[in-house]
Amino acid sequence: MSTDAQSVAARLNSAGFIRNQGFIGGKWTDAYDGKTIEVTNPATGEVITNVSCMGGRETNDAIASAQDAFVSWSKQTAAERSKCLRKWYDLIMAHKEELGQLMTLEQGKPLKEAIGEVSYGASFVEFYAEEAKRVYGDIIPATLPDRRLFVLKQPVGVVGAITPWNFPLAMITRKVAPALACGCTVVVKPSELTPLTALAAAELSIQAGIPPGAVNVVMGNASDIGEALLASPQVRKITFTGSTAVGKKLMAGAASTVKKVSLELGGNAPCIIFDDADLDVALKGTLATKFRNSGQTCVCANRILVQEGIYDKFANAFSNAVSSMKVGMALAKGAKVLIGGKKHSLGMTFFEPTVITDVKSEMLLSREEVFGPVAPLLKFKTEEEAIRMANDTNAGLAAYIFTSSIKRSWRVSEALEYGLVGVNEGLISTEVAPFGGVKQSGLGREGSKYGMDEYLELCKEKHNKAGWFVAALSSPEHNAHGLETDECSKDPCSISI
Repeated sequence: MSTDAQSVAARLNSAGFIRNQGFIGGKWTDAYDGKTIEVTNPATGEVITNVSCMGGRETNDAIASAQDAFVSWSKQTAAERSKCLRKWYDLIMAHKEELGQLMTLEQGKPLKEAIGEVSYGASFVEFYAEEAKRVYGDIIPATLPDRRLFVLKQPVGVVGAITPWNFPLAMITRKVAPALACGCTVVVKPSELTPLTALAAAELSIQAGIPPGAVNVVMGNASDIGEALLASPQVRKITFTGSTAVGKKLMAGAASTVKKVSLELGGNAPCIIFDDADLDVALKGTLATKFRNSGQTCVCANRILVQEGIYDKFANAFSNAVSSMKVGMALAKGAKVLIGGKKHSLGMTFFEPTVITDVKSEMLLSREEVFGPVAPLLKFKTEEEAIRMANDTNAGLAAYIFTSSIKRSWRVSEALEYGLVGVNEGLISTEVAPFGGVKQSGLGREGSKYGMDEYLELCKEKHNKAGWFVAALSSPEHNAHGLETDECSKDPCSISI
């Protein structure tokens, strides 16, 4: 590693932020066969450290640990769980510089973006610390006069969380925080490319008072770990962020034990720029949604659709701000590289941001997710054509519109077949709003109050009214709850038994 990278790694290691073992039942654990895998700096290819290469046996023990912890964690009050989550949030924010540096070392994103991800990831922990206290049930009018129907929300159980390399912290907190808030326990399988941030977050969870076994981290042999999570009847929920191909395999594998599944899969996001758009706003928003994290996010603009009246002006202005990576098949079919299109002089995994014009809908560049700093520009004539082009894909995660017309913004956003739509905005993910796709971009939602439902089961209870009150009144505890015999004729708003 470079001198700077070496000094950062040494400092993080001495501060206890670089862990190289798995985390099972609150203990740091080596792979049972002693195998390790290298974690490298993607900017240089040099080794940061070696971490345990775990598989099925370690995963099964992590599942057992999570199941044991679930018994007690699920019985804690919402306020107790909330307190632990709030402390975890405080610790993450207190160490955001160290976590950001660690993330940059193993993932490669710029330090400013890495620290921004720490704050973004922590926001889910803070949000769900409060949502833990808002898991409300329901009362249904009974069909018989002496019956009462109640709906309770209960934690689903042990959760298997499989996360990607592009957001090493945020994709973990977005899954683990609501799971813990609901009373579930979790086995996390981070990407083997970026396990260090996950392990550091696990260490902070223990410091926050989250009990041993509630959060476990296993990394290494992805297929063996995944198979163990899918095969175990104790794992009642799988949540995954990653490719559509892997998501389909997980969905099929989860069927054997009928697990709940949440999938946040690939996208093919269109960014539609109309003639009436504010050019400065459109440029700023498109740059943000295309090149954040070097274009390696599932909601990055994959196709930039520009109305013909502003196409040339936008292309020239846009090319002045960007550069790109290698371009393949599209060039042979008539597309043109306006800027970039080759490796950066820094070498290794650095590529110039690239703008490609004259792209057609049938080109592979328009059909598949690029996941890199390549911005293809497509021309359209009418609003109807833009909608047709945007929806002509199996993906349906995110889309973007730039227009000065309020009426058009509503028409187009409602016609787009996507789970998220940004209007005159390039950054659309937030902890307070639901995140997820339609079509082959996934199932379920993360973030917001709706994200809690992914980790809860609805359970109905039917009570015989007479038997309910008799049981309550005959209980030696009824006086402690303030429910006296002569109060039964009143109309209490709340009864605790």
